[in-house]
Amino acid sequence: MNNSYLARARQQITDPQILAVVAARRAKQLAAGGRPMIKCDSENLLDVALLEIAEGLLTYEFADEAAEADAAVVEELSAE
Repeated sequence: MNNSYLARARQQITDPQILAVVAARRAKQLAAGGRPMIKCDSENLLDVALLEIAEGLLTYEFADEAAEADAAVVEELSAE
């Protein structure tokens, strides 16, 4: 794992646990045949994932928060 990619990715996703999950999931997608969104000198899929995060090409969202936000919008529309 490239430490400079990790340091740059930490600036985008500050929580180390979330960063680990996002990077691992993206590396798994790449291993399954996903196409990289960025050119990377390293063949290590985790490095590619970290570089994509560092460049701001990957984001994340919690499903529970998204569901709550959607429910709030539906409630607001129902009230009108």
